[in-house]
Amino acid sequence: MAKSEKEIEIIIEGKEWEGALDKAFKKANKNAKIDGFRPGKAPKEVFIKKYGKQSLYMDAADEAADMAYQKLLKDYADDVKELVARPEIALKDVNDDKITFLFTLTLRPLVKLGKYKGLGIKKDEIKAEAEEIEDAINHMRERYAEDVIKEGAIASGDIAVIDFEGFVDGKAFDGGKSENYSLKIGSGTFIPGFEEQLVGLKSGDEKDVKVTFPADYHAEDLKGKNATFKVKVHEVKEVKVPELDKDFFADLGMEGINTKEELEAQVSENILARKEMEAENKYLDDLLEAAAKNVEVDIPEAMINEELDRMIQQYSEHLKMQGITIEQFYQFTNSDEMALRDQMRPEAVKRITYRLMLEEIAKEEKIEIDDKAAKEEAKKLAEKYQMKEDEFLSAFGGLDIVKYDMKMRKAMEVLKK
Repeated sequence: MAKSEKEIEIIIEGKEWEGALDKAFKKANKNAKIDGFRPGKAPKEVFIKKYGKQSLYMDAADEAADMAYQKLLKDYADDVKELVARPEIALKDVNDDKITFLFTLTLRPLVKLGKYKGLGIKKDEIKAEAEEIEDAINHMRERYAEDVIKEGAIASGDIAVIDFEGFVDGKAFDGGKSENYSLKIGSGTFIPGFEEQLVGLKSGDEKDVKVTFPADYHAEDLKGKNATFKVKVHEVKEVKVPELDKDFFADLGMEGINTKEELEAQVSENILARKEMEAENKYLDDLLEAAAKNVEVDIPEAMINEELDRMIQQYSEHLKMQGITIEQFYQFTNSDEMALRDQMRPEAVKRITYRLMLEEIAKEEKIEIDDKAAKEEAKKLAEKYQMKEDEFLSAFGGLDIVKYDMKMRKAMEVLKK
C-alpha cells in the first residue's frame, strides 16, 4: 500500500444491517415464486426458508454501502478532508449478523517544498512593432477587399475564372474537371506548377497546362503521374484593397477612428493587450515550472487517474463543440482511450504537481480567505459575467471553490515576489 493510502474498515450491524436485509427482502419478494403465495405476499420466514438469507446479501450490501460511506464521512472526518480521489470500497465480509466494508482512501501526499521565492524568472518585455501594426491593418483592409473585372493579363494575386479538364495518358480522370472555377493565382490551391502557367493569359485564352502530380498525392492512381489540363479563361479579376480613407473608416465602424494615425494607435493598443496576456501566461508557466523542479512529491496513481478522467471529459466536450464524438476521434486517429490517457499523462502529472505545490505554499505562507472576502469576490465575478450572485456560485461550485481559487492566486503572487 502506497504511503498516501489508508485502509479503513466500516462495519454495519445490528438494526442497521437488519434494516438493509428487510429492504432487500421486500425487493426480492416481489418476484419470488412460492407455492401458496402471490408475488410479494410471502412472509419473510417462508421466503428465507426457501431461498436462504444469503440470497439477500448482495442487494442488502448496496443499501449498506451508502450507510458505510456516511459513517466514514462522520467518524473519519479528518481523513476525509485529506482525500484527493474517490474512496475505493470493497466488500470484505458478510454474514447474517453484519457486513464489513474496506475503504481505501487516497490521501493528500506529503509535499516537500524547495526554493519557491526569488526564482530569477523575468517577464518578457513587450512592444508593438511597426511591421506588426502594418500587417494587422493590411489584414483589416483585405477583409474589405473587392474583386473587380480586370482588362488584361493574369498576374500573381489575381483571380482567374476558368474551365478545366485533366487528362492522364490521354484519358480524363475522376475529379479533374470543373467549370467557372475561381482560382486565386499564387494561393497554392492547385498542383505545383499549375497556377504559374496561367500567368500572362487573358480572358478568352485557352492553354494546355502540363503538370506532375506529387508522389504523396492523396489519390493513389494519380501519384507521380504526368497530366495535361485543358484550360479556358473566362474572366480575370483583380483584388482591390481599399485605401485608408474616410469610406474605409466608416466601413470599419470603430468608434473614434477617423484617421490612419488613430487606427494605428488602436491597433497598437490591441497588439499590446494581446502580447501582455501572452507574456503574463508564459511568465506564470515559467514560474510554476521553475518552482516545481524543487518540489518532492509522490503522486498517488488514483489521483492521476482522476485527473485524466477530467481531462478526457473536457477533451470530449471540446470535440463535441466541433461536431465530433470521442469515438469518432479514436476511429480517425486509429487510437483508443488508453492511448489518449498515455498521451495526456505527463500533462496530468504536471497539473497535479502545480496544484499540490500551490496548496503547500498557501499553507506555508498561512494564506487564508475568510467568507467576507470570498463573498465580495463572488459578487465582482457575478457582475463581470452578468449573472445573479447565487446563480454564479451555483455554476462556479460554491463559496468554498471561490475561496480555493483566491488562495491559489495569492500563492501565485508569492511566487511572483
